[in-house]
Order: sequence, then C-alpha cells, then structure tokens
Amino acid sequence: MSLLSIRDLCIALPEGADRKYAAKDVSFDLAPGEILCIVGESGSGKSMSANAVMGLLPQGVKPVGGAITFDGQEVLGLSERQMQDLRGRRISMIFQEPLSALNPLMRVGAQIAEVFEAHGELAPQERRNRALKLLEEVGLPDPESAIRAYPFQLSGGQRQRVMIAMALALEPDILIADEPTTALDVTTQAQILKLIENLRQSRGMAVIFITHDFGVVADIADRVIVMQTGEIVESGTADEVLLRPQHPYTRALIDAIPRLNQHDDAEQPARTPVLSVVGLNKTFVVGSGKLFGKPRVVKAVQKVSFELCAGETIGIVGESGSGKSTVGRCLTRLINPDEGRVMLDGADIAHMSGAELREKRRSLQMIFQDPYSSLNPRARVSRILTEGLISYGTPRSEALEKARDLLGLVGLDPSAMNRFPHEFSGGQRQRIGIARALMLDPSIIIADEAVSALDVSIQAQVLDLLADLKTRLNLSMLFITHDLRVAARICDRIIVMQKGAIVEMGPTGKVLHDPDTDYTRSLLDAIPGQEYERALAEAG
Repeated sequence: MSLLSIRDLCIALPEGADRKYAAKDVSFDLAPGEILCIVGESGSGKSMSANAVMGLLPQGVKPVGGAITFDGQEVLGLSERQMQDLRGRRISMIFQEPLSALNPLMRVGAQIAEVFEAHGELAPQERRNRALKLLEEVGLPDPESAIRAYPFQLSGGQRQRVMIAMALALEPDILIADEPTTALDVTTQAQILKLIENLRQSRGMAVIFITHDFGVVADIADRVIVMQTGEIVESGTADEVLLRPQHPYTRALIDAIPRLNQHDDAEQPARTPVLSVVGLNKTFVVGSGKLFGKPRVVKAVQKVSFELCAGETIGIVGESGSGKSTVGRCLTRLINPDEGRVMLDGADIAHMSGAELREKRRSLQMIFQDPYSSLNPRARVSRILTEGLISYGTPRSEALEKARDLLGLVGLDPSAMNRFPHEFSGGQRQRIGIARALMLDPSIIIADEAVSALDVSIQAQVLDLLADLKTRLNLSMLFITHDLRVAARICDRIIVMQKGAIVEMGPTGKVLHDPDTDYTRSLLDAIPGQEYERALAEAG
C-alpha cells in the first residue's frame, strides 16, 4: 500500500528557461516506513518534485499535469489553507541550508513553538516543554542552552538538528529531507543519518531523501530514483541501482564518485617551501548573551605549524569547529592571527599591514566555499573578475582581455562576461570563483570547501580543473575540506585538525590507510558508504 503516489507529474518552468519542464512524467510511490532516495545532478528536478508535494514551488513554476495522491487525497487541487494544514502536520521538510531556512531574529525555542502555534496545538508553556523535549530527542548536547540560542550561535550540525526537530514537531507521516547533510563533516553527517534512521524506525515515518552523495544512499536507502534533466532514468532497490546500474547516466554518476583508494603515495621530488607557517594562534572571545555571564573563549587555532612546497597540494581536514577554515582566513589575513609567523617569499605577512601587505597578498588567493554568496549578485562577471586587477593599476582593457582568457581556461565561454552570477549553475559559479582567484597570478591558492556543495559529476569536473591548473600554472594549493574522499583524490599530504590543533600530518595514503591517531580513525570510520565502496572494488 502506498502512502504517497505520484503519477505523470509535469512541472513547467517559466518562459526563457533552459528547458520546458523542471519535471516531466515523474511517477513513483512511497510506502509507510520506507526511505526513498532521489539522486541526480543540480537541475535534475529532484528538489522541484519534492517541493511540488509540499506546495512550495517557486514563483513562475507550476504543475501542469499529473497527480500527487497522499493517503488517498489529491494534493495538487488543494487550496493554500488546506496545504498549510497538511504541511508540518502530515508532511514535513528539512531544507538544505538551515541558516537561511531559520529566522535569524528568533530564538530556537520560539521557532519550534511557532510550529504548534500555527496549527493551534498546545498551550504556550506546553509548546516550550515540547520544544525542549524535541531538542533532546534529536540529540542536541545542551537543550536548555540551545532553546534560548539564536541560529547563528549554533554549529551547522546543531542547526540541522533544530530543523529536524521542527519538522518532527507534529509527528508527520512523511519527512522530506532535501540535501540535509551536504555541508556537514563526516561525523556530524553520520549522527544525522543515524538520527533519521532511528526516527524512521521508532515512528514508522516514511522518508524522501534528496542527495547527490552515493555513500549516503548506500547506507540508508531502501529504494533509489535517478533523475536527469527532469525525468526519471532509472529506479530500483539500492543494490540494483548502485551495484548494477543500467542507464549510462547512472554509471557516469557512480564513476565520478571520489574514492579513498584513489591516492598512491608516489615518491615526491625535493621541493622548495613557498609558505612556512610557524606557531599560528587565534583565539575568539564570544559574549555569553547574559548581562553578568562570563564570555566564552574559543581557541580556534593553536600552535599550527607546517610548510607548503612549490607545486604541492596539502589538504586540511577535520570536523566543523576544528579550526581548518580559520587557518585559511588567517593566512590570507581575512582574520588577523594573534601570534605566529606566516612566511611568504621570505617575508612575514602575519603582522604586516598597509601597502606592503596588499602587495604580498597578490600571491595568496582564496576560493570560497559558497559561490552563491562570495560573488556580488549585482555585478556582471566582467566586473567581478577585473576589479581586483584594475585596483592594482592594470589598464581596464588589459584586465578584460585577461578575464576572457581565464574564463576559457576554466571552461566557460567568454560571453559569460556580460552575465550576472544568478544566471549560472552552482558549478559554473565555482568556476568563476576559480577564475577570480587566478586573476592576480597567485603562486598559492587556498580552496575552502570549494566543492562541498556540488554534485558528484560537477565536483569531479572542478577537481580535475584544479589539478590541471595546478600543473599548468605551477600553483601550490591548500585544500580545506571535510570530505576525506575528495582529499584522497587531490592532495599530496594531509593535515588533520581537532579543536584548533594539528593532531596528525603526513602523506595522503599514509594518513587515510594507516592513521596514527584515534581521531583520524574516527573520521575515517564515519565516512558513509564504505561497504558499498568495497563492493564496487570487488566487482571491478
């Protein structure tokens, strides 16, 4: 018996879009207590299909055919008021980015209580008590503090747990999870996946899990649907789709998955250090939020020392809050370190300022994690790429010519110069971010989670591009990531960080296959889909 049945669903895109339908002739069923994973690249229609179930399609996008039946009731014909009653109570959704889905001006407890208020459930004090119980149920370490916190005061994993608590508040029959673990480190991701599985078993809840991570699919899915450009191209049990894929698109997605065993520690030639970091420290003092409370001291970076050699890629890995991104921002002086030296071309840039720092910083450029927020939405690509170079005194015509050449180098057409960031896909925006970083001819690139939000095929393209650029331009790279499989694919050496300190450092193969510390082993054990990876390797 199906709890949810979708038949021949067609969702039309606005005129001028790259195709007519966001989803075309989509049909599938969801049984009570089942976990159905929907996979595919960005733009495949997986999120649009789920949003149609919730009645949350963006403006200008609308269903034009087919049927969605939930528990015997046709959903597409319901009024907005009827849909509001259905949302949260019977069908709930966890959104991909909790920081944008949560209200930044409301405390966590008030946001969970608002779910009950919107449906006329419970008295005010009962709502708070129920919110506290939900936060305990989803595993937040200090629910009494979390219920009073604002979203920005919580980590990414904690915010995602708050979103899950809100989605579960009214004990829905179906939970739709849209990329809920994409930007989380492996240990937090493992905790969230275990939580969803436990809730599925304890409540008999059905789950639609939208993801591009095949490791996650292998660990949790009962059935899998593969979507491409709005259509279902393959479906079946998890073993059928993952181990015996029939469609070329599915096989291409699986082939693009980075693997832990991809790296072999070949003997490296003697190289010259281009960056030396010695005793780097950074401490943040965070207010308690109470009138007489003690401020919280966070030792984000503690005595970090390493050398980066010419043409080398070093990966910095660790959980959220380990200090890896803070190291990158201290090196580029987006954050001022408290202590330590950062030697670049024989000069210490850690405490340099003014024109001297400005000139040195040309050699050290950064690719940011989120191409959505790191590119100015009001500026055309031509301005985004050239304004840095022009500020250093390069004539505008020369800067424009270089920008066109770099767009070609990163695989984009020069016509992109006249377009705005929102007109590009996530992968294309990341390529623009890479081109911007290369405009000043740096010798070192710091890539901060540069591929974490990209689907596997685009991720593979960007990683191949970075490896190619490193060779062609003789770049050195510091690659900050929480994905150990990505580190295996691109890094020569790996630094493992925990609570601001380096706990392990060595050649990639050694760290990933023969780690020295329990912490590194715990990170490796938390990687999803390891049994699936071994099965693939045995299958050849």
